Amino acid sequence: MGKYPAVKSKLSPEILDLLPITDHLSPMTIRDIIIAPDPRLKVKSAPVDEVTDETRTLMDDMLETMYDAPGIGLAAVQIGVPLRIIVIDLAHPEDDEEPAPLFLVNPQIIERSGELRPYDEGCLSLPDFYENVERPNHVILKYQDYDGTHQELEASEMLATCVQHEMDHLEGVLFVDHLSKMKRAMILRKLTKQKRLDEVD
Repeated sequence: MGKYPAVKSKLSPEILDLLPITDHLSPMTIRDIIIAPDPRLKVKSAPVDEVTDETRTLMDDMLETMYDAPGIGLAAVQIGVPLRIIVIDLAHPEDDEEPAPLFLVNPQIIERSGELRPYDEGCLSLPDFYENVERPNHVILKYQDYDGTHQELEASEMLATCVQHEMDHLEGVLFVDHLSKMKRAMILRKLTKQKRLDEVD
């Protein structure tokens, strides 16, 4: 999902200190984020059979990539890996909030509130475009964490929006797919034009 203003990029020592302590240790890599329109973003992601060191390396890279962008949420499919993995961090570094990375493997929403909340959403795969999308204001989900442990999470307001936005990616759905056909087509045309200009440069 798109950024807060002035989100700090790169993994700082403070963020590294918050990562779970495991035997796994590997250098983190910033991956390329796929920009729409691109058929890879429409692929439905596959479940993760087991959380391994390879899975954790992927999550580390995703977090590094998200902070570098900068953004507050990223799905694995956005870096070309169609697996059901999401990373999120809603902390505001500019307000001196401590990083709070959240790793969601095989997330599944088990309950949604009837109350809808609008939010002006953006996306790292649709840079510089923001549109109002309504989603349930409260969700309960189950998932596996960084170590593969099964967890349950209640998310409200901004976190609920971000979780649902990123989980859409796992189904090959972009936030613009919630907009009118005309508005979606306009945004995708502009992104296509920008891609062509970038290729010329």
